[in-house]
Amino acid sequence: MERLPSQKQTAPPQPQLPSPQEWEALIDDLQSGVPSRLPRWLPPGAAPLALLDLLLACVLRRDFPSKPFLLLFLEESPHLLVPSPPDHAAPALSSLVDALRALLQSPADATPAAYALKEQMMVAVTSVAITVDALDHAPRQLEDLVELLLAVVNRPNHGPDRQARAVACECLRELERAYPCLLSEVAGHLWNLCQSERTHAAQSYVLLLTLVVHNIVQHSVPPTAMGILSTSVQLVPFNVPGYLGTVAGKNQDLSELNLRDIRRIMAFLLERPMILTPLATAEMVFMLTRVVKALEGQMSAAAALLKVQFSGLIYSYDPMLCHVVLMLYSHFSDAFSGDEQNITHRLTLVSKEGQQPVVFRLLALHWLVGVASRPPDKKNLLVPMASSFYPSVFDPLGLKAAKLDVLALIAIVLGFSRGEKGKKDKEVDNSKSGDCVAKLFEDCLVCVSAFRWLPPWSTETSVAFRTLHKFLTGAVPHHSSDNSTMSILMESTTFNTLQNILVNMAVEHPGLVPVIAAFVDRLKGCETHRQLGERLLQTFDECLLPKIVMGYRVSAYFPIFERIAENVKIPPRHLLELLLRFMVFLAEKHGPDVGLRSWSQGSKVLRICRTVLMNHRSSRVFSALSRLLSFTSQFFPDLEVRDNARIYLRMLVCIPGKKMRHLVNLGEQLLGVTPSPHTGLFYQVPSPRSSPKKPSGISSYIRLERVIPLLVNQLWSLTIPYLAAKDYEPVNPEGSRSIDSVDVSGSADVTIEADGNFERISSTQEPLRVMDSKVSKILDILRRHFSCIPDFRHMKGLVIKIPCNLRFDAGVFSQVWGTDASSADSDETHALPALYAIVLSVSSTSKYGQIPSCRVPFLLGEPSVKDQAIVPVDNTSPGRSNSRRLVTIELEPREPMPGLVNVVLQANGENGQIISGSLQSIPVGIEDMFLKASVPYNVSENDIRQYYLDLFNALWEACGSSANTGRETFPLKGGKGVAAIHGTGSVKLLEVSADSLIHCIELHLAPFVVCVMGGPLLSALKSNGIIKNVIWKEEHTTPTDHNDDVSTFAESTSPLQIQYIKDEDESDSLLDIRRTSLGSFFVLIFLPPRFHLLFQMEVHDTSTLVRIRTDHWPCLGYVDEYLEALFLV
Repeated sequence: MERLPSQKQTAPPQPQLPSPQEWEALIDDLQSGVPSRLPRWLPPGAAPLALLDLLLACVLRRDFPSKPFLLLFLEESPHLLVPSPPDHAAPALSSLVDALRALLQSPADATPAAYALKEQMMVAVTSVAITVDALDHAPRQLEDLVELLLAVVNRPNHGPDRQARAVACECLRELERAYPCLLSEVAGHLWNLCQSERTHAAQSYVLLLTLVVHNIVQHSVPPTAMGILSTSVQLVPFNVPGYLGTVAGKNQDLSELNLRDIRRIMAFLLERPMILTPLATAEMVFMLTRVVKALEGQMSAAAALLKVQFSGLIYSYDPMLCHVVLMLYSHFSDAFSGDEQNITHRLTLVSKEGQQPVVFRLLALHWLVGVASRPPDKKNLLVPMASSFYPSVFDPLGLKAAKLDVLALIAIVLGFSRGEKGKKDKEVDNSKSGDCVAKLFEDCLVCVSAFRWLPPWSTETSVAFRTLHKFLTGAVPHHSSDNSTMSILMESTTFNTLQNILVNMAVEHPGLVPVIAAFVDRLKGCETHRQLGERLLQTFDECLLPKIVMGYRVSAYFPIFERIAENVKIPPRHLLELLLRFMVFLAEKHGPDVGLRSWSQGSKVLRICRTVLMNHRSSRVFSALSRLLSFTSQFFPDLEVRDNARIYLRMLVCIPGKKMRHLVNLGEQLLGVTPSPHTGLFYQVPSPRSSPKKPSGISSYIRLERVIPLLVNQLWSLTIPYLAAKDYEPVNPEGSRSIDSVDVSGSADVTIEADGNFERISSTQEPLRVMDSKVSKILDILRRHFSCIPDFRHMKGLVIKIPCNLRFDAGVFSQVWGTDASSADSDETHALPALYAIVLSVSSTSKYGQIPSCRVPFLLGEPSVKDQAIVPVDNTSPGRSNSRRLVTIELEPREPMPGLVNVVLQANGENGQIISGSLQSIPVGIEDMFLKASVPYNVSENDIRQYYLDLFNALWEACGSSANTGRETFPLKGGKGVAAIHGTGSVKLLEVSADSLIHCIELHLAPFVVCVMGGPLLSALKSNGIIKNVIWKEEHTTPTDHNDDVSTFAESTSPLQIQYIKDEDESDSLLDIRRTSLGSFFVLIFLPPRFHLLFQMEVHDTSTLVRIRTDHWPCLGYVDEYLEALFLV
């Protein structure tokens, strides 16, 4: 298709009309919303309504085949053809009205397609007029359109175009609905047309007249001297009424003349229902109802007239006609006084007629409940017909549920009302009403009795328990707060009968116990019905437990047992006695063919015991629970169950209740107890959403990468779930110690805090000890060192910095965000997209404190690899410095553990876009935690090397297994906290050559080396000149306890034993290793916030023995992987 000619040309040629295929492509491009696809059809200088003119030209062309398709597009998408209604509404509507006039005045064609095209054109033009708000933006064109439609309507009884006249009436109805009272001045003409029309189009005429009269009454049209039905105003030409924009929206009394005309019109309309379809009848009655409601004071008998005229429709078999009667009843219930019984009876019969559609029968039951629930309360009308609502065998399940809802309403009326009557009149015998309710319950469940042998998840089971819930809670809705009503319900026959049904159901059908437990949970989940759920649990404790037959099927009742154990108000004595008998039964029946049944059921019993410990006071359950646990720990056949029972028994005997609730809590939050911060497993694996291997969203083209990659990609994290309360002392593994931060208080006790977990140590419990000069010197060095470590709880802690590069791929970014980055330019940097005002919000689930955000003012895109030319390495583009920005992430670790840092980016694009999303997570390794120890201010620069060596020796001694500083505390910087050292050690043998080890140490650990011993090692390091400012010692000596490290580890209770040479004795091998030693490295690493890592590396030609000591034992696992990656990979 050729482009439209520009308006700047003086004599534009006649445009060629698009073909149907081109119109399909054009409409697809318009509806896509992509601006770049429009120039194909609209040149830059095209008129705003060029497409509309082109469409109308195709519609008026006689031989164009796809006219209905174009009119459908005009009707559905007028906003695409009329871009600015305030400016273009008048010319657009003028063109549309002219086209409609030309189409209507075209020579008559007897084919149905010609009439269908005229009808569709009327609908499309009317739709556009309402969409562009023609009354405000094009009133003259609106008058022309209404005049055309009235001209079509003004030919009553004309046979060939009767359908077109009906469509014109519908178009006028839509205009009248959009602009109320638009046709109020021609109401008399419309009334005459309604009286004259005899074809099926009379329905549209009647509905149009009804809507006009409805709007006249509702909007209070100013009275006229000639009345509403006056024909003094000509039908054509049509003029918009002058008062159209000022009509009121409130009801006012009509004049006597107008009121008389309204009566005439209503009398005429009430004679026309037989010519209307059910839907049209419903619409007409709805509008007449509003008219009567508005004129209720002036037309008192109109409601009764409507009732007499339409009440007979209740006996029809059309749902809409029945709905008409019920709508009148809902508005004029006084007029239907005395007829409620007939309506109820008719709806009951409809619900029972099997030949009626299921939807109609469901609606009848729904209407029946609505009629009975309208004030004044008519529920008593349903009681005599209760037998009519029993579901039949062949009723669908949905219909059964609806009938059961009605029966539940009847049961509530029977039990609740007669219960109140019995309380007021003591002489009334309620046994008869109780029998009625019980019989009603039983008869109701017969129709869904299949749920007793069907699976618990079956639909029949859901319907049955839904009915029970309706029976129970229907009298007290969820929003009710009347305690007296709840007390009456709990004493009613309905509730007592329901309790008996549930107890018998649980005894006879244990498979329904999970459903019964869910039923109780549903009641307890509602604040209004919580008392009902608790009362049911008490009933189960009193009535169900004694009826349970001892056997393996007792385990089916465990869901109810757990809920009884959770309830604080129910004493668990009966439950624990039953469980004791069950454990005796399991012990007696145990045999070789039992398999894992004893272990499984015994574990479930202990779980219930744990629930009892968590929710009840120890003194309340001590006697019964201790007997159960004592028997289980002694005689139960499964070893694991016996051990767990023994642990629970010791806790019950030795630990107070509050602490015990802490210990047995597996993650549930208890009342008054702060939940544990470590609710997961010991080894926590990052979720796939934070995994760096699965980028999504903007992370596929915007990348934040570490400048220095990690040696070890850590994918696990070790956390210690402290379970201690303030006065609980945690038990550390034998031979391993930790460092805890301590708060200094004014009392004699010292409170040690470890990340929210407290340990209280009394100063009077510390034994007296004799301190020699060596220990005194060590303590003095440690006090000086710890005084330089800030206490992160009271001041800013130590910060580690992770440098990262931020960049983004310009090619992918341009494809996603629609920017043009491929155009050639003299300066290639001008063709690259850019990001502005970048904010990186950083967070982490690990203990890294509050992480500040990072901000980058400007970032230029990086060209794609395929777009980059081959250039020398030292030749970079001018914009290269702007394509990558260095971003530093600052962390304040609370614990030296690896983890992941999540980054969320927010930035602005060049075209005003807001780019937001998550980037790849940044891994944090153990090597990121390596810092140099702080130096006290009073240590001179020449003494720093000796200070580091003395600190290394002091920490090595303090972290040893025979250290005498375990009970010593050291004040931290700030004066508010102190710390204590509890160390552990390890040994690792590295099969690596001496040259490789020296190279790796110089590359990664040089800043942390404090001393080098051994002549051969010194000569190799001094020639390289990388390790400086350390203590150099020619002789190969070690601290006093270093010579016995290996023997110390072998003699300890730890299972760690290393055999260095397989075929020789261990002592001989140690002597050989020491003879061939080249020297030793002493490495001191500080791990924030207050821990240390010490290496003593004894270097040999082909291997190195690394002795490790630390005061934070969880880091040993990471250090082991780090050393392997550093030296062996």
